[in-house]
Amino acid sequence: MALATFNLRRGSPSSVRGIGQALLLGAIPLFGQQRESDECQSLIDRARSSYELRRFDAAAGEFSGALSVCPQRGQLLLALGQAQLMAGQVDASIESLRRAIQLEPKNVLAHKVLGDALYLSGKEDEAEQSLNEAQALDPKFEPALYALGRIYYQQNRLPQAVKQFEQILALDAKNYRAYDNLGLCYQALDRDADALKSFLKALDLVSKDHPEYDAAFANLAEFFLRRNEYEKGFQLAAEAAQRNPRSARNYFLTGKALLGLNKGQLALRWLEKAVELDPSYREAHYLLARTYQKSGRKQDADREFDRFRQLNRTPAVRR
Repeated sequence: MALATFNLRRGSPSSVRGIGQALLLGAIPLFGQQRESDECQSLIDRARSSYELRRFDAAAGEFSGALSVCPQRGQLLLALGQAQLMAGQVDASIESLRRAIQLEPKNVLAHKVLGDALYLSGKEDEAEQSLNEAQALDPKFEPALYALGRIYYQQNRLPQAVKQFEQILALDAKNYRAYDNLGLCYQALDRDADALKSFLKALDLVSKDHPEYDAAFANLAEFFLRRNEYEKGFQLAAEAAQRNPRSARNYFLTGKALLGLNKGQLALRWLEKAVELDPSYREAHYLLARTYQKSGRKQDADREFDRFRQLNRTPAVRR
């Protein structure tokens, strides 16, 4: 349920993928437990079905329609805000969530999801405030602890980030996302032994029980690639790509590992897939250009270098 994505990128459709689709189920706990009017119940059921099918735009419209006929406006506004956020309607989500909090000031989940939306809109100070309010209401609410830890990590406030993830692990020793992100913090602090220990713990927890989680493999792959351990990096990155074939980063890391293993022709396929999945991935364009250049494909190399230079003139996104 926590904000899990490592590649949090503002303003892109993939920005909210890690927010947690199942979070909605906690946002509307009374729906279905008490009988509503037929019209209200029908709209709620349709909205939930659309949400679970990842038709987030449709879900947002249906939750919005339910507001005119259903009594639980605070819960509906929270559900609407979550659906809007998953649909990439960040500004609308913020408005809905703020209205939900006006009606239910002590709704921990509403404060947490508002923090996510504010962060994605670039309002970091407000996001931190909203997540701190969630924490104040419930110091053991792990999703808020996690989201705040991610903000601290992105802001390079590493000791504070470490504290957040350690708090989570004190509550739940099997929280693989916390171990994974703790590894990232230790790596940034040059505590390599602690980083490796945390990454391996995350890997152990996800290997069989969480086949959908690829970040632990990708993060450890990058850890090894930075140390020129290309064979280890390749195995981990390829596993990450198998787990999540929609991630450009996983393909980029696999291609980078193959280049380190002097397998340039194989690397090309992975790097080409990386830029296909994410045309704004500047590092992938650059590495692809270098690989084309070494292969004697000058026209392709020039095209990719041009694309890299164009992207380099635009503001960076968090990856």
